[in-house]
Amino acid sequence: MRNITCRKAMASGALALLMVACSGSDIAAPPDPDPVVKAVKAEAAAQWQDMILSAFKRSRFNTPTYASRSLGYLGLAMYESVVNGDSAHVSMSGQLNGLTLPKPDATKTYRWELSMNAAMDTLLKLLYPVPDNAPPVVHADIDSVYQGIRAKYAANLDPAIEARSVQFGLDIALALYQWSLTDGGHRGFTRNFDPTFVFPIGPSYWVPPFRGQSVSGLPLHPYWGQNRTFLVADSNIAIPPIEPYSTAPTSTYYTMFRDIYAHDAQLTRAERETAAWWGDDPSETASPPGHSFYITGIAVAKTDASLVAAAEAFARTGMAVADAFIHVWKVKYRYFNERPSSYAKANFDPAFRQFWPEPPFPAFPSGHSIQSAAAATVQAAVFGNNFAFTDRLHEGHRRTDDPRFLDLTYPARRFNSFMQAALECGNSRLLGGIHTVQDNDAGRLDGITIGQHVNQLKWTK
Repeated sequence: MRNITCRKAMASGALALLMVACSGSDIAAPPDPDPVVKAVKAEAAAQWQDMILSAFKRSRFNTPTYASRSLGYLGLAMYESVVNGDSAHVSMSGQLNGLTLPKPDATKTYRWELSMNAAMDTLLKLLYPVPDNAPPVVHADIDSVYQGIRAKYAANLDPAIEARSVQFGLDIALALYQWSLTDGGHRGFTRNFDPTFVFPIGPSYWVPPFRGQSVSGLPLHPYWGQNRTFLVADSNIAIPPIEPYSTAPTSTYYTMFRDIYAHDAQLTRAERETAAWWGDDPSETASPPGHSFYITGIAVAKTDASLVAAAEAFARTGMAVADAFIHVWKVKYRYFNERPSSYAKANFDPAFRQFWPEPPFPAFPSGHSIQSAAAATVQAAVFGNNFAFTDRLHEGHRRTDDPRFLDLTYPARRFNSFMQAALECGNSRLLGGIHTVQDNDAGRLDGITIGQHVNQLKWTK
């Protein structure tokens, strides 16, 4: 009900009054529902989750598109390398878009932590090769994680079981990698910006910002929306409608952009902290889909999930954000819609500069909104709708390169549910001045649909 109320109010033009009311952190949260907790049963999965996010953050060409794709395959590798160790769970082989995977020998014994360890070591290195997309230190750190887990779980183990377990993990990783070669995103980090891309010209179209997150004047991954989705159902989601372009002061289009422009001039410190917390600039962080993967890790640790349950949660999250970015990129490049900056400069103030640096791609719909809603939908299916947690990902961060950020201290953020966090994530882009309410609404609704599709897969017998 809260989503509906916020959406109707924003659409009426009351954005400035409701921006904080619709965000997640305004809802009363417990003092600290989630003190530091370490996963025990799923320790191997938790270690690899940390390593994945570290690799993303330090990669040479980090983007939300390529990171989301990687999470789809890495989450699946976690799950498929251990799923056969639990009689209640079901493989995704045969359920996804053309995926067939090897099976273990049902008559043999495996140590599933070692299977996961081999799968993650292999696939993460293949997706982030040295030197093309990862500095050598990243692979050295991957080796360190691999050897640490191997030392723990192979100690006093029959060498034949170890070898068999490792080989199965390798088989899973290589099968997933082979499948990935034909999805359209293979080595996507080598073509972030296509110099042959031809810009559409005319009113309502996106133009590169004078100051933005990227020095490139080209849009990021213009053909990403043509990639193969993990789920067939996600390739068939309808394109959402967009408000017709207008400069008439009585039009909905004008009102949406005017509200963003007007509110930017009166942002409170709390609103700027919200915008900055969820920014997840890929040049500095593990990117927005990495943030969602991190939140899944919080829930895995807090619930002390089993190895298979943890792997399932990461697989659901990975596929949800991967397909969310394919779908949202398809829509972005269908409309190539402008961001508030260009509309505000043309209609309100030629010197307008929004709070958050503009990313290098069109606006409609919001990538933050779709991926966070997709992730929240699968997270809630695994851990429950009313799951309180504390997000500490950027706690204590300080940014000193811009005077508008000097007073921000990045305190940890507490939430009563995954969707509450997703709502704040989506609304943070309105506070940052880089999206309008229609971007946020369309992204959230399609993200929920994608998450529901993932939840409808057969995960258990």
